[in-house]
Amino acid sequence: MSLAFDTQDAVDAKETPVTSDLGDRPLRVLMPSYRSHPHTGGQGVYMRHVTKGLVDRGHIVDVVSGPPYPELDPRVGLIKLPSLDLYAQPTNFLGVPKFPWGRVKTTTDFLEYLIHVTGGFGEPYTFGRRMAEVIGPKIQQYDVVHDNQSLGWGLLELRKPGVAVIGTIHHPITRDKRIAIEHADTISLRLLTRRWYSFLRMQMKVARELDPIIVVSESTKRDIQTDFGIEEDRIRLVYHGIDHHQFRPIPEIKRKTNRIMTTTSADVAMKGLSYLVSAFAELLQTYPDLELVIIGKLRDGPTSKMINRLGIGDNIQFISGVTDEEITRLYAEATVAVCPSIYEGFGFPPGEAMACGVPVVTTTGGALPEVVGDAGVLVPPGDAHALAEGVRSLLVDETKRKRLGHLGRDRVLKEFNWARTAENLEALYRRTLNDAYGSARVAQS
Repeated sequence: MSLAFDTQDAVDAKETPVTSDLGDRPLRVLMPSYRSHPHTGGQGVYMRHVTKGLVDRGHIVDVVSGPPYPELDPRVGLIKLPSLDLYAQPTNFLGVPKFPWGRVKTTTDFLEYLIHVTGGFGEPYTFGRRMAEVIGPKIQQYDVVHDNQSLGWGLLELRKPGVAVIGTIHHPITRDKRIAIEHADTISLRLLTRRWYSFLRMQMKVARELDPIIVVSESTKRDIQTDFGIEEDRIRLVYHGIDHHQFRPIPEIKRKTNRIMTTTSADVAMKGLSYLVSAFAELLQTYPDLELVIIGKLRDGPTSKMINRLGIGDNIQFISGVTDEEITRLYAEATVAVCPSIYEGFGFPPGEAMACGVPVVTTTGGALPEVVGDAGVLVPPGDAHALAEGVRSLLVDETKRKRLGHLGRDRVLKEFNWARTAENLEALYRRTLNDAYGSARVAQS
């Protein structure tokens, strides 16, 4: 049963302070996530599956999220913290959202708009402020707060009554910043990029206050130590799962022999889409009927300009707004799946392709080798020709494609299971609570 309350009634919600023995009773977990799109990006996927895994184990779980809101198991509570959601709002001729008259009602609202129009990304900060105001007075309803990489100052406010606050870092955003600056082609764009990532200073300081920090790969563990300055003994590794029930082979759908498929949550340098487009143009010289299906939305930017310049738009199809089932069926038709990212903290796209039995080509960027193992073709990141050669090695060898497809599915089933993720998280919660409070922490209703 969820403890979630309507934000309008937050002040009147009943407190249930934690004062008794922990024992093995169900835990009451609050999971903050500043935005939780259910299909775009890994954080919404994480929230859906981790929370389901925890309630399957009998725990009481609430998610507090800003928009876009997650899709959750009906047993999981959702506390909505509305924001201005400026990235979803219409803009003027300068690309700036118009001032949202009638919606700016608090200082936090005004700060969100001000940070946005001055080139910053303020959502983690303003989400933290709203969360502290709404959830803070009732935080003792929960045993543990498990943050989903919001890492705002407000998170530290929730800790003051003695509630355990831990956090998951999917990957250090410092890597995104570094890659984006390296790929910026003008001084002004580099300056704007630095401004947009200014929220990182806050996130790094907040992360250093949490204990433990959960990471989702050995790669992220190493990079968090280096970039965030967090000691190794405060970091715990808990791998993601892959939804192998949803992402599965569909034998009745005939697999094509000329289709490359990729998924991308954003046209940013770190995702490496431009390298795949360049590699695809090279492959078209040998395979003129080759198709590239991209799950994502084509926006006016570097990739669209590259496609126009190369004159290969007729061979590329962008598909957006599709369900997981539709993506699974597209994987069933794909010859090869490609993940061209320069860096990933984990890598859901190659994992989901592997679960569907599709042979995968990806890079050695970040944690991708940990996900793919020996069940795919690995090439250096940021190398379009190497990417093309990796795909070519599969296009010419049907036997290799089938072998890697089977190995990929088997690897996902063996290594990446959401039920195991939830089990490992529960053990970590209990260990954290027992270390902090001994056996004197349980709710009295």
